[in-house]
This record gives sequence, C-alpha cells and structure tokens, in this order.
Amino acid sequence: MLKAPALLDTHTHFDVPDFDPDREALAHAARQAGVEGLVLIGFVQERFADLIRTHHFLNSLDHAPKSYLAPGLHPFYIEQHQDSHLQDLEQILQSEACAAIGEIGLDTFLPQHKQPQALARQRRFFAAQLELASRHQKPVLLHIRKAHAEALQMLKAQRFALGGIAHAFSGGVEEAKAFVKLGFKIGVTGQITNPNAKKLHAAVQALGAAHLVLETDCPDMTPLCCQRGAEQRTRNTPANLPYVLQGLAHSLQMDERLLARQLWQNSLDALRLTA
Repeated sequence: MLKAPALLDTHTHFDVPDFDPDREALAHAARQAGVEGLVLIGFVQERFADLIRTHHFLNSLDHAPKSYLAPGLHPFYIEQHQDSHLQDLEQILQSEACAAIGEIGLDTFLPQHKQPQALARQRRFFAAQLELASRHQKPVLLHIRKAHAEALQMLKAQRFALGGIAHAFSGGVEEAKAFVKLGFKIGVTGQITNPNAKKLHAAVQALGAAHLVLETDCPDMTPLCCQRGAEQRTRNTPANLPYVLQGLAHSLQMDERLLARQLWQNSLDALRLTA
C-alpha cells in the first residue's frame, strides 16, 4: 500500500474547545492520513495562552503532525481587540518560535463592520500587525472578506514584502493574481470539493498549482464529502486535508501525488520553513 503523500495544513484552529475531548486522537489520525505539519492560527488575545499550550502539546506527541504557531488578531473580532493586545502579540513573537502572524486583514462581510468607525479600527489593527510582521521578519496569513481591493492597497502602501498566504480565498481571478504578485500563496479549503464554488475553481485554474496551498480551516469549511447533513454543522479536522487535495487535483486535472509534492514546497516557501 502506497504511503499517503506528505501534506501541510496551513490554517487550523485546532486549539479551540471543539477539539478538547479528542485532540490527541485526531492529531494521530491526521498524521496517519499524511498530514505532516499544521499551523495553529490566532484570532483573539484571550485565546493566546490556549493557542500556545496546544502548540507545545502537539509538539510533545509522537506520531502527530508538527505544529507551527501563527498568533494574530482577526478582523472579524475587532470589537474585542485592545491596543494592549498588540503588545501581547509582540511578546509572543519575542518568546515563541512563530512561523507567521495570523490571521489578520479586513472583513466587511457584516453590515456593522462596514461602518466607518469599525472599518477604521480594522485598518489600524491590520496596519499595526503588518508593521509587527515586518519588524520580526514574518509572513502573514490574511483573512479578507469583501475587502480584497482595500487589503491589496494597504499591503502596497506599507510595502509589505514578506508574503504569506491569502487564507480561504474568496476573491476573483484578477485579485488572486494581484496577491500572487505581492508574494502570497492562495489558500484552498474544503470549498474546492463543491462544484458550485465556481469563483474558487476559476481562480485556482487560472493560477495553477505553483501558487496554491492547502488548508482545512478546521473546525469549519468541512469538505462536502465529509458533511453529514445540512441540518447540523459537521466538525472539520486536519485528517480531512486529503479530501481538499483530491478536490483540488480534480479541479486542476492533476495527479494527486505530483500536486501534493508541489503544494508541500509551496507551503514551506510561503511560511519560510525548511523541511
């Protein structure tokens, strides 16, 4: 039996309480499925301690994916962020081996986040975290919804040159190309298993494998084949990453193993990691 191809899950929330009952078992299942590494992503300051604790716990396990740390302040939770949280973030960057800062960006999906005050606050925290990333020489993991043009404008204005990943990409082909031009890889989630996600299929096909990485965004974005029904949410886990690979291989009409090798290298490049 062929060994599963090595995969890196570039975006997980594997530290959240959804996984407290069976995190160790799920970590072993992910490794069994070929997931050799995963990135733990931050979103609010009050979870930083759990994020770090989970990171060290995963790295203490045998036969589990290697954990990489990416703390950050998520734009969707802008009301919760305080200026002091930026100092807490910098303290983690100084005391822990962090692969990136994330997830950070702009989100105007909800009406309240389009309000001038909320949007100005999002911009300020995004800019501050880009500055931190530049100072500490870290790539960034971007969360952008309904704000791609403005996020691109801010990245250019700050001359951000360390790249990273545009996570769970939801923009169009030209926007995807613009992020790639700035040194970013495009994050592909379980959405790629949905034939109706036409915008995403168009973007990945236009870019090709060289500019893509895989992610589960667990516990969300569960691949279609793993969902138990529309009535209730099915928890996503890192062990489902091979289904994202399958969906992307089908969309690109590529051999899965060849694609996996390319995506592995892309992930290392995006996060500035050595194998």
